[in-house]
Amino acid sequence: MPALTVRPGPAALDFLSLGALVHRLDPGIIPFRKARSLDIHVSGGEYNVAANLADCFGLKTGIATAMPKYPIGELVQASVRAMGVQPLYKFFDHDGVRGPNLATVYSDRGAGVRPPVVFYNRSNEAGALLKPGDFNWKEIFAGGVRWFHSGGIFAALSDTTSELILEAMQAAKEAGAIISFDLNYRAKLWKVAGGNRSPQEVLGRIVKHVDVLIGNEEDLQLGLGIQGPTVEKRGESKLDSTKFFDVIGQAVQKFPNIRAVATTLREVHSTNRHDWAAVLWLDGEKFSSPTAHLDVVDRIGGGDGFATGLIYGMIAGRPTQEALNFGWAHGALLTTFPGDVTMAKLDEVEALAQGGSARVQR
Repeated sequence: MPALTVRPGPAALDFLSLGALVHRLDPGIIPFRKARSLDIHVSGGEYNVAANLADCFGLKTGIATAMPKYPIGELVQASVRAMGVQPLYKFFDHDGVRGPNLATVYSDRGAGVRPPVVFYNRSNEAGALLKPGDFNWKEIFAGGVRWFHSGGIFAALSDTTSELILEAMQAAKEAGAIISFDLNYRAKLWKVAGGNRSPQEVLGRIVKHVDVLIGNEEDLQLGLGIQGPTVEKRGESKLDSTKFFDVIGQAVQKFPNIRAVATTLREVHSTNRHDWAAVLWLDGEKFSSPTAHLDVVDRIGGGDGFATGLIYGMIAGRPTQEALNFGWAHGALLTTFPGDVTMAKLDEVEALAQGGSARVQR
């Protein structure tokens, strides 16, 4: 089997993602019931990777998504522009009362022994209305797209979003793009937004088209029906990669098209103290990152930060271990910033990936 290689030469976009944009309301360490002020972060699992790749790594990226015509939409559009991401919007008229809306994520940061609390309002979400035919994929891919990405949260939103992902993946494959997918299994979302659909059936259809799969042990077991050990047992180290590689073996037997599977490993000692590592399986070879001891400011988006660095390393043609370390380092750095998207610089990622420290830079 030939090596997993990214399309060479010039392309209109290095990376294109498909997903729903959301805005996250963040009261910091104050619980929502006591909050009197909030920060607003623009987010979305698929968008975060595009934004990180553009802002930190300097790649040409785009996001295909829904956009309601109302003031929150204008706020979000300004943030997308600021991060350097090319928007491909399907616009929806907002009725001024009910929507359709951009979803709202409510997430405080917790502190110490108090964990973060996250809840949502995804009612009448514009992203869930997206369907096959909403984007001219032939035209979008005509200029060249090197990498296409989507995720399980978007797939769960409605019957039509998963079909749109499949439509886009078919176009991406025909255009010669690498296809990645972040399983991002969310039980609550599948129970409510997913309706009567089986996540294993829906995600299984999608993963048959995927080259690079991102997901932890729980994602693989609950999202794809892969058999494995109990997802979590008291006293077991979350940094033990052995079980994850065992589950990967079953996943690639079920989906032989998969060329790479990657995930982060996180041991949570308190809200602000985590041990952090990452692993990658690529065409039968196993790779592991170093372990970092993190002082976490905001954990939201760390997994997307990992995916970003890994994808950058693969697009840039870096050696496999170096690409994994880029993902590990960028994800670690992202937890030191408030918000869901990066504030890191490429040289900071490179320094940490190569074993840098937190000594003062003078």
